[in-house]
Amino acid sequence: MARRKWSAPRRGSLGVRPRKRAAEFVPSVRSWPEVSLESPRPLAFLGYKVGMTHVILVDDRPGRPTYGQEIFVPVTVIETPPMIPLAARFYEATVSGLKTLTEVWTRPPEELEIHRRIKTLSVSTDALEETIKKLDGMKDSIARVSLIMASQPKLTGGLSKKVPDVIEVRLGGGDVGAQVEYAVGVLGKPLRIFDVFSAGQFVDVIGVTKGKGFQGVIKRFGVRELPKWHKHRKGHRRIGARSPAFGAISPVPQPGQMGFHRRTEYNKRILIMGDDGSKITPVSSFPHYGQVRTDYVVLAGSVQGTPKRPLVLRWPIRPPSWAPDKAPKIVYISLESKI
Repeated sequence: MARRKWSAPRRGSLGVRPRKRAAEFVPSVRSWPEVSLESPRPLAFLGYKVGMTHVILVDDRPGRPTYGQEIFVPVTVIETPPMIPLAARFYEATVSGLKTLTEVWTRPPEELEIHRRIKTLSVSTDALEETIKKLDGMKDSIARVSLIMASQPKLTGGLSKKVPDVIEVRLGGGDVGAQVEYAVGVLGKPLRIFDVFSAGQFVDVIGVTKGKGFQGVIKRFGVRELPKWHKHRKGHRRIGARSPAFGAISPVPQPGQMGFHRRTEYNKRILIMGDDGSKITPVSSFPHYGQVRTDYVVLAGSVQGTPKRPLVLRWPIRPPSWAPDKAPKIVYISLESKI
């Protein structure tokens, strides 16, 4: 008779506490990378998760055993409709960190329906021109330039909502003067995913994971289930005895919220970028989403969240040592039914 094993490693990370629900569906980017680009461009873009499929591509990663061979890769499709810059925000450096110096807002197009998100937004042409003139004397004080951008979910094929999602995106590349000129020049004009990223590069995906509700310690942390045949009349799917000082040394697994957490997936490679959704939509469309109608990107691997979940694609903050020059050669894209 095999001997029963009474010990096991700890299951689940305890380093991401508190495990509480995310504050909102659309995450705000907390940190930005320092990139060296010739011309200014936004460092993030918002998209909506569509679903997964698979491709066969020629492996272009040097040093891999499969280099130069055709390999199977699961991929995630994200629809990225054009975004509209609503405002340019300028920061100044102070002893207590970055502080907002001034903002320049523009009148958004009527088809954006920004009133569904921002109820009291009134922009006058005179105030806009006056603020732009003041920027010439403030360039020496500006330390960071950002854009406040709104998405257009009603252009997608899988979302029924009309309310745009608004995020703040930092500008990178060039000097401060070039960034100020770029930010003022793109106000009110649609920006596409091709203006931010290129096929083949790595990106970070920031979003909210699937929600699983209130769960016990067995499912939440994977602790060992107590023997159900001896002394456990009050329940065996619970934590066992703990010494009084255990909680002071390390966190004690407790039941609570599981899932719907804000998380970041690092270094996801863009394999395909396109504007014709029929080339990536399966025969019976994507389950729980539908068809892809606008611009889209295809990332290698999986990302967090359910279909229709808004995701923020950001330039990598800790990129790998290998930087590809272009996207790998795609041999086959699966368009078979996913149902």
